[in-house]
Amino acid sequence: MTRLYLEGALIYSPGRPARVGALIDGGVFIALGPKAAQEFNPEHDQRLDLTGKFVAPAFGDGHAHPLFAGREAAGPKVTGLTSLAEITAEIARFAAENPTGWIVGGAYEAALIEGGDFDAQWIDEVVSDRPVVLHAVDHHTIWVNSKALEIAGITASTVDPDGGSIARREDGSPKGTLREPQAMDLILSKIPPRTLDDEVAAIGWASQTMLQSGITFSTDSWAEPGMAQIYKEAHDRGVLTVDMNISHLVSPEDWRDESDRIARDRALFDAIDSINASSVKFLADGALSSGTAALLEPYNDQPGFSGITIWSDEELRAAVKHFDALEFQVHIHAIGDAAVRQALNAIEYMQSENPEWDRRPVIVHAQLISELDLPRFAELGVIANMQPLWMYMDPMNKELIAPRIGKRNDEQYRLREMIDAQVNVAYGSDWPITSEKPLLALAVPVHRTEPGKPGEPWNPDQAIDLEQSWGFYTEAVAYQNYREEYLGAIEVGMRADFIILDRNPFSIPITKIHEVGVESVFKAGVKVI
Repeated sequence: MTRLYLEGALIYSPGRPARVGALIDGGVFIALGPKAAQEFNPEHDQRLDLTGKFVAPAFGDGHAHPLFAGREAAGPKVTGLTSLAEITAEIARFAAENPTGWIVGGAYEAALIEGGDFDAQWIDEVVSDRPVVLHAVDHHTIWVNSKALEIAGITASTVDPDGGSIARREDGSPKGTLREPQAMDLILSKIPPRTLDDEVAAIGWASQTMLQSGITFSTDSWAEPGMAQIYKEAHDRGVLTVDMNISHLVSPEDWRDESDRIARDRALFDAIDSINASSVKFLADGALSSGTAALLEPYNDQPGFSGITIWSDEELRAAVKHFDALEFQVHIHAIGDAAVRQALNAIEYMQSENPEWDRRPVIVHAQLISELDLPRFAELGVIANMQPLWMYMDPMNKELIAPRIGKRNDEQYRLREMIDAQVNVAYGSDWPITSEKPLLALAVPVHRTEPGKPGEPWNPDQAIDLEQSWGFYTEAVAYQNYREEYLGAIEVGMRADFIILDRNPFSIPITKIHEVGVESVFKAGVKVI
């Protein structure tokens, strides 16, 4: 392989001094700064003139759902639409262009309707002869039409499943909105299986979308049965173009039965360095927007109700202990402060029961944390995977969450305090719940406002600096994904995964960072975008 010299490039990597120029050989950086220029041989080496260009390590994503994003992309394009009329018009357009089969898509903004309870009849007005299922932006909620309810057999007499809820009209009939996997699955389980070709195409689309955003390594943090095989097929066909960590979803009802299958799925990738399937995902609670996150104190709008706890304490402790003993990384979704405490307690228990190993447990979201529990993250070595694009007052926060939890709303995303408490923080997009683009989200924890829209910052005392934020999208994700030895930074010996930006982000106002574009993406020294 010809050596590649990045001439004149400003090389940036968080926590390191800026350097000019880099030399790549065999897909890794072998020299940086003046030494790169000294070792460059114009007779044999390829030169890429990047004078004045800004080069940075490629981004990682520590919590995303690429396959789900690819599936959604094949359905109605309702993400970002701002009215009910726009959404139903898009459903009608898609239905006309795709005249048969189920219609499945997302993600609609639940905050458009007070309380977030969407009515099946609104979809019926444009499509009533076949089932329609749309995911809300929080992906803890679906909105369906009457045909979907009919096929699932959901009526006024259907009991809400444990851990889930069915929105109802005054007469008890289902309205068309279902929350949390246990309820959503009443509908989703009826959707005919997609073909393998469709699934592989979804991963191919998601991979290219991530690369275009500057991401070369990611985590799929919701792998259901069969998805490991889909990823294996996508790899074998050459369409999985980002390194991937796969986290297997388990529930209180199935984790014992699924353990052997998950171990077999992990073994599928023993000989594939670019894929790691050694993580297990647990959902401890729901979401604040749907009123299902587990809280230590009741919701303001539902006296006596503190959300949904999906696992009992005993069952969660047993499950995390079991998978930790098999050296699976624990990845726990916990949004409310009660769920965060339950997750920390379970992690503390498994560590006291099992032999020591390099476990790197993850609690994802960690939106509300009790004062008593915040220092426990560092004490237990827990990585807090947080979503930077959620750290401003967005419509969901303002219209759905704040009315439900009152003054506690301003206690979310205490990023500055977590850093001060020496908590390991890594970023994840939660795509397709929010955008996969790191450059859209990167500066939000710094200025705490919506990208591109001037306004009052939300909780500016929790703001951090740009370099810290950048590190959480690169080195920190590499560490979470056990790839820190070769990804996440530009340093001699590291794999040459890097991006070329169209301007220097540190030379423009912080509120303009979202306007920075990715010109090129290189993976192992090869241009892929």
